[in-house]
Amino acid sequence: MDAAITHPPVESPAEAAEAPLVSPQDRLIEAATKLFCRYGVNSVGVDAIVDAAGTAKTTLYKSFGSKDGLVEAVLDREGRAWRAWFLAEIDDQGGPALDRLNRITPALKLWFAREDFYGCPFINAVGESDKADDRMRTLAIAHKKVVLNRLAELCGEAGFKDPVQVAHALGLIIDGAIVAALVTRDATVADTAGRACGAILAQRN
Repeated sequence: MDAAITHPPVESPAEAAEAPLVSPQDRLIEAATKLFCRYGVNSVGVDAIVDAAGTAKTTLYKSFGSKDGLVEAVLDREGRAWRAWFLAEIDDQGGPALDRLNRITPALKLWFAREDFYGCPFINAVGESDKADDRMRTLAIAHKKVVLNRLAELCGEAGFKDPVQVAHALGLIIDGAIVAALVTRDATVADTAGRACGAILAQRN
């Protein structure tokens, strides 16, 4: 799921994209996000979520139907917020498409260096879920498609003959870097990912 970035985000991607949380539903999503990202979906029970949110169990079930419904709401919010942040890091400074593509790994490094970096919630959710259940996988693929489509657009503008394949290659490096950073707690894995991305981008014909 990162050529110069002027500064790291002051807030997390989710915090930066959301209005102040006031409703019980928002409090549940906020509490669940923090707990799921740090401890994992399966490790966190409903009691811990409602305690952290200061709500009743009935509010959770009335709002989301089940814990699974809350998980989906968390992933939806986290996905929208992360994509908005990540794509802004790539695009907001403008410039040629190749310059924007070269901002991928500097953006990732900013994210990896945060104290609250716990990896990609979609990768984590798929890893925890029943591998015969496609629900989490479907949500993860939908999230990835938005990012890959933008990368493919930029690869096309940059003159690559097969922009979709180049975008997928970049996506594999991004995913690998996210997992490596989660395991090692070393933000400099983004530098290695940057060299790999640079090798791909240097092959433009």
